[in-house]
Amino acid sequence: MSSGRRARAAADRLRALPGEERPVALPAAKWRSALPDDAWPAGFPKNGQVWRQDVFDVALRWREDRASARQLLAAVLMWTDGEQASGRRRAGRALAGDPAGDRLEAALAGLRVERPGTAALRAAYLALRTTSRLPDLDADTCTRLLYFAGYRRGVGGVQPLMLDETIAGRLPKAAEISSAASRGSSLEWVRYIAWAAQQAADDAVEPDRVELDLTAGGLRYGEGRVTRTDEVRGRHARR
Repeated sequence: MSSGRRARAAADRLRALPGEERPVALPAAKWRSALPDDAWPAGFPKNGQVWRQDVFDVALRWREDRASARQLLAAVLMWTDGEQASGRRRAGRALAGDPAGDRLEAALAGLRVERPGTAALRAAYLALRTTSRLPDLDADTCTRLLYFAGYRRGVGGVQPLMLDETIAGRLPKAAEISSAASRGSSLEWVRYIAWAAQQAADDAVEPDRVELDLTAGGLRYGEGRVTRTDEVRGRHARR
C-alpha cells in the first residue's frame, strides 16, 4: 500500500466508533441516481465508504433543521444496504410512499429533544409501524432509523439501538427479551434497549457497544458470551 493510501485508510479509521470494525462499501453514484434529488444528504461521503458517524452527522443536521427526515432515511438505507441493488429499489419505494416527508417527520418529531425518553422512543417505533408506515420499511430497518435519530452519545441510560434477526438470535435466552411471539414488536425492542443499557452501565461503556458486540458475534454479551468468571480463570491459566 502506498503512503497516500495508508494515510487515507488511517484518516478513515478516525471516523469509526469504538467497536466499529469496518465501513460499509457504497457505490455512491448508483445511489445518487436511484434517489430523488431532495433525498440525497448534503455532505454525504462519495468515496465509497460510509461509517456510522457519517449517518450520525446527517441525524445531527436533521435535529438542527438543516436536513430533512427523507435525507436521514436515505442515509440510513445507504448504510444498511450498501452495494445491494435491491436496497436501492427498496429505498425508492419507501421514499415514494412519503414524497413530502410528512409521515416520517411526524413519527420522529419526539426524538428531536436533547434526550428522548423510553416513552418517546416507543411512540416513534409504533408510529413507524402504524400511522407513519412506509412501503418496504420493516421493523428491523425502523430500529436502525431510530438508532441514528435518537441516540445521544455520552449520556448513558436507555438509548435506541438496532435490533434485527441476527442480533435477536444472539440475545441471551435467560434475559427473556426475544421470542417468536414478540419478534418485531415494540415490547421486544423496549426490553432489548433496557437490557442493553444495564449491560453497558455494568461495564461503563456506551450502550451501542452492546449492539456492536452482538452484531459481531456476541462474545461479550451474546448467548455464548465469555463470563467474567471465565475471564478470570483464563487470566490465571495464562500466568
